[in-house]
Amino acid sequence: QVQLVESGGGLVQAGGSLRLSCAVSGGTFSNYAMGWFRQAPGKEREFVSAIRGSGASTYYSDSVKGRFTIFRDNVKNMVYLQMNSLKPEDTAVYYCAADSFPSRVVIATTPHQYSYWGQGTQVTVSS
Repeated sequence: QVQLVESGGGLVQAGGSLRLSCAVSGGTFSNYAMGWFRQAPGKEREFVSAIRGSGASTYYSDSVKGRFTIFRDNVKNMVYLQMNSLKPEDTAVYYCAADSFPSRVVIATTPHQYSYWGQGTQVTVSS
């Protein structure tokens, strides 16, 4: 059973930074592409960022490109999302997710492509 646990959310002023962490247990971590999604109240869950199992390739939504950085540690079975220059519109519950299909050619960017999910961590950016 694969389990994901996020941490690092909180309240920050606009322009500030936060680092989210996701600890993964079970399975072979390096086989999983990992993604971060977010969901604001009344909105659908949206893709934020993803990283290949090897860590060699990363992907970002246009709304966070240049401000957020995803990286992973395949020894510690951790994936991180460094969020800089935060904006009030970044306020949401952030979820990490694992894609259990290592042979996927195109990185998964939709929620249904991910097999395992964490419980989410709240990020609130005040103006």
